Amino acid sequence: MPAKPSAKTVHLVASGDLRLSANQACWPAQQAMEAALAAALAKEGWTVERAHPLDPLKKHGFIDSQKMGMEVFRGIDPKAPLIVAEAVWQYSHHVLAGLTTHKGPILTVANWSGQWPGLVGMLNLNGSLTKAGVKYSTLWSEDFKDDLFKSKLQQWLKSGKITHDLSHAQPLEKIKLSPKAEKLGVQLAKDLKANKAIMGVFDEGCMGMFNAIVPDHALHACGVFKERLSQSALYHETQQASDAEAFTIHGWMVKRGMKFNLGEDHATTLTRDQVRLQCKMYAAALRIADDFGCETIGIQYQQGLKDLLPASDLVEGMLNNTDRPPVKSRDGKRLLYEGQSLPHFNEVDECSGLDGIITKRVHKALEQPVETTLHDVRWGEKFGDDYVWVFLISGAAPPAHFVEGWKSAEGFRQPAMYFPAGGSTLRGNAKPGEIVWSRIYVQDEALHMDIGRGGVVELPPEETERRWQATTPQWPIMSAVTYGVGRDQFMAKHQANHIQVAYALDAAAADECFYAKAAFARELGMTVNVCGARDRAGKKW
Repeated sequence: MPAKPSAKTVHLVASGDLRLSANQACWPAQQAMEAALAAALAKEGWTVERAHPLDPLKKHGFIDSQKMGMEVFRGIDPKAPLIVAEAVWQYSHHVLAGLTTHKGPILTVANWSGQWPGLVGMLNLNGSLTKAGVKYSTLWSEDFKDDLFKSKLQQWLKSGKITHDLSHAQPLEKIKLSPKAEKLGVQLAKDLKANKAIMGVFDEGCMGMFNAIVPDHALHACGVFKERLSQSALYHETQQASDAEAFTIHGWMVKRGMKFNLGEDHATTLTRDQVRLQCKMYAAALRIADDFGCETIGIQYQQGLKDLLPASDLVEGMLNNTDRPPVKSRDGKRLLYEGQSLPHFNEVDECSGLDGIITKRVHKALEQPVETTLHDVRWGEKFGDDYVWVFLISGAAPPAHFVEGWKSAEGFRQPAMYFPAGGSTLRGNAKPGEIVWSRIYVQDEALHMDIGRGGVVELPPEETERRWQATTPQWPIMSAVTYGVGRDQFMAKHQANHIQVAYALDAAAADECFYAKAAFARELGMTVNVCGARDRAGKKW
């Protein structure tokens, strides 16, 4: 039986990565975060009891598997106050089982840092807990000394829950939609439900992302059905693509202006062979998608094939771009998805896949750019009068979102701590412009959508570079402002590590895309929340 905790003691757990190299590299940041958190609790008269020790052989103190998580929770009093502290990317399924049966108050906490994706990990866990119906509170801080953190921590210690300001979000029914855009959204939704679409899923559950799996019944109600595909088939099809085809695809990108930063050492640099394998995977993904009639596909990216093939993010970015290397069918008689993007949802995030279907249909109907992607909500800081987010994802960013398209795209080797087989990223700086952002998530076994307007801002080159270096400089970056939604409001409401983004040609067009997309989602049966304001100045809807 778990030992009863002493008065004013809080248990602490830390979920980590599945990969030993990542856990070891990120452990010092986690230690620093836990020390600062313990100091803050001590000032309130509370002590921290870590529920699992540092492993001297592994050289880190993370829960690194679902099996270990279950063992750890067997030793925790189910009624004790519990903090899940995250300074790194974590696999939510490592701790989800224990959290689903924990009866005491739960608090998820992250440090406000871009170094490792702690904020990303916490938001993933929050979305997973929401989907699982687990009650929890959440909190974040740069140094655990600011007034907001201290006051909210005190609230949790006294009552077991935290209330945040969610006034930025309102039901869609409270705003007046553009009649023309609303009619279009309803028509598009009815067409989807009547004629249906297929979502290709290359193995579910990537990276422990429980929140990224949409229950079949909820997806079917939208007219979307999963084609469950195996990554072994993707691997096999990749091997069938010819060297000549890979050379042609690679050459196409180089002619468009993409720069690959190549080296000779497979273990530490990006090699030509790694890029060529990615080109073969790109052709393979299109052929399999065509075989099954998929309107969107999701590749596991990090886990699945990491020991067999280079990372898939170059593939994902190409697929999400309308202007991309042509690929023919196996018999050479057809161009696959000719003149179209094939929306790819990174890390098999099915919520993003559904959003991608909706976004492409809306933007195509309104003659707006159809390229869409998800980004990690990685970090952010104020710049001038704006709070500017760093949206940053390894895979899936289309060159159409970059300042100069393919001409400004660069390929760097994926960090070896994540990808032993390497692979090129598709790096670029997102161009200034008007965007619609959104997130579909699962709550109470039903689909919800948070949707808002935003803008991508142009920062001075040195500031963009500073932000890149503070996060992961090999990956594409978007400097975004969420209109009318502050940092803390966003963190308190957002139900995922990912955010969906798509450009429009101007503000008026972005508003029409927003209206149509919101009406589309509502007609599919989703609960839609309108977040923030219409523009940077705070104009109300």
